[in-house]
Amino acid sequence: MIRIRALPCLLVGLTLLATTPWFAVGPAAAQNTAQEPARDADAAPLQITWEVRNRFRLFREERDFQLQAEAMRAGTILAAEDALEIQSDGRGWARNTVNRLCIDRTGRVSEPCVRDGVKESYLTPADHPVTVRLAGILPVGATCAWTFEDGQGPRQSTLDCAEPINLRVPRGQTIAVTVDVSSGADAPLRAATEITVRDVLIAGLGDSIASGEGNPDKQIALADEGFCFQSYLGGAGSEYFRPSRAGYKGGRACGAPAPLQAWQRHSAVWLNPACHRSLYSYQTRTALALAVRFPHIAVTYLPLACTGATIADGLLGPQRARECLVTKSGVDCQGKVNAQLAELRDALAAAKRRQPDRRLDLVLLSIGANDIGFSELVANVIVDSPTERALFKRTGVLGSVEDSRAALASDLPQAFNKLRGALKPLVGDLSRVVYVSYANPALAGGGICPGGRAGFDVHPSFNADPARLNATARFVQSEFLPRLKDLALCRSGILCRDPATDRMTFVDAHQTAFADHGFCARSASDPEFDQACFSAKGDSFVTDVVAAAAQPMACGRGASQFRAYLPRARWIRDANDSYFAAMTYPQGLPTAAQPSDIHDATWGVLSAVYGGAVHPTAEGHAAMADAALPAAISVLRLDAVVPEVTQEPLSPLGERQPQ
Repeated sequence: MIRIRALPCLLVGLTLLATTPWFAVGPAAAQNTAQEPARDADAAPLQITWEVRNRFRLFREERDFQLQAEAMRAGTILAAEDALEIQSDGRGWARNTVNRLCIDRTGRVSEPCVRDGVKESYLTPADHPVTVRLAGILPVGATCAWTFEDGQGPRQSTLDCAEPINLRVPRGQTIAVTVDVSSGADAPLRAATEITVRDVLIAGLGDSIASGEGNPDKQIALADEGFCFQSYLGGAGSEYFRPSRAGYKGGRACGAPAPLQAWQRHSAVWLNPACHRSLYSYQTRTALALAVRFPHIAVTYLPLACTGATIADGLLGPQRARECLVTKSGVDCQGKVNAQLAELRDALAAAKRRQPDRRLDLVLLSIGANDIGFSELVANVIVDSPTERALFKRTGVLGSVEDSRAALASDLPQAFNKLRGALKPLVGDLSRVVYVSYANPALAGGGICPGGRAGFDVHPSFNADPARLNATARFVQSEFLPRLKDLALCRSGILCRDPATDRMTFVDAHQTAFADHGFCARSASDPEFDQACFSAKGDSFVTDVVAAAAQPMACGRGASQFRAYLPRARWIRDANDSYFAAMTYPQGLPTAAQPSDIHDATWGVLSAVYGGAVHPTAEGHAAMADAALPAAISVLRLDAVVPEVTQEPLSPLGERQPQ
């Protein structure tokens, strides 16, 4: 509770004592803090306010957190994302932030991590930076005598009340704060409160929907000229041109020398290329929004989700890496990515060695789509050419609704049971696992998308077949999504050993909003480039190979004008988006599926889909985060009522009772 009392003049005029490492005063120590609260005639009485600075601890620099905090003033995470997209001219807010994190691009946690010039342990911080202010109507020139008590003797300082104070609050300690306010002949006042920082540890687990697939932190830079691909048909007429990578100096014509490393040096940038982790993922945005909304907490966040993950291969066991990490010294191909739960166990064990009471507070989870072959369902819908369909059926790339239905009935429940058993020792009560469901990607305008080549004409063999699309969308809506809810909540025949502690916290509130924003959604407010250059008839690209080599876009505009991060009606990436945003060269594939060079037919298909086709856009992830946030707040019990501020006169000095 905050106490405000009138103060006798005898108590005014405390002396500034020597400061200790956790305590700093004055404007120099208050750099990079939030703006001072506005004051007006209707403002609350004088009270002490405080906040943890740069409290999303993944960010090394305060400016990146303040950018998000300012954007969140718009209200929702989606509104913040839209504002940031416009502010960045569609280039995305993460393109610079991704280089200033406490986790490197291989997924290694920086220990220690230098945050705003101070070395901190990322997993086990010893203390937290806090800014303290006096809020309310302050007379000009009012003097504040501050006292901070941590049980080892008071620290005191006197300065202008308009100045904030910075200090570092030790983990697990409570700092008692008192301020005596004096201004001329006015009766002095006293306010008091306590500061205790709660550091919450959050892990993000799951598959491509969880990792942020489809949204590289820095989109691929596109060249305006064309790059040649071959189709599986071979022979005359098998070549087609699509936009090239900007900066690539190798051969662009089919058959010309095309050095792979020269191509890779111009890849899109991901928080983690091997897993296509992105700062745009709903998991990152949820954890970040918690930090923005609650000024008295610090959020330590571990992003572990990986594109392509299943429960068996990804969460419980290792999986193949999606893409290589390109560095100044060369190309680093991990080949395999460690199991997410193994990584989480190791991180928790390391943390507990330093802080035995450190625990995992919250898990954000999305998993199950790859377990039923969702990517194979997508391929079955969009691959239409008989040659490619025959080839992909033999290699297992195409799946059917019947195959997915069988996996949903048997394989997924068994895998989910194993997942519960593996999560229980790490998190205890599984209600602390917030399972965020998928959205149906094929809904818009009150029904299922009509199909066709619109949004999928980046590859000649693609065409969203209406019948296959309809069957798949109905299966997702009426069977897959309801079954996931049953699995998470231990209901409808799903047996759990202890339902009271085995039920996860389930989130699907975003599905209604997504029903108007599937991959076929279009609007007059869509980016100008999209409207002019992505044809609703599916003829976005020049078919004449001679002309396309110089200008592949039928609209006559340069592909470099495409912006992955502008507000759109569609919250689902189509194949065109996938190519124009990421143009992935997936080297984490089995040898048999690996492209032989960057012109061949396999690479042409993979580059169009392996960067996030039929995955949420940054706006879609923001909408998912808006749905997940209330659940996370509830699980962490951050929605408790704030104690009421009270005000009372201070008794004469001789009658005061000990505090």
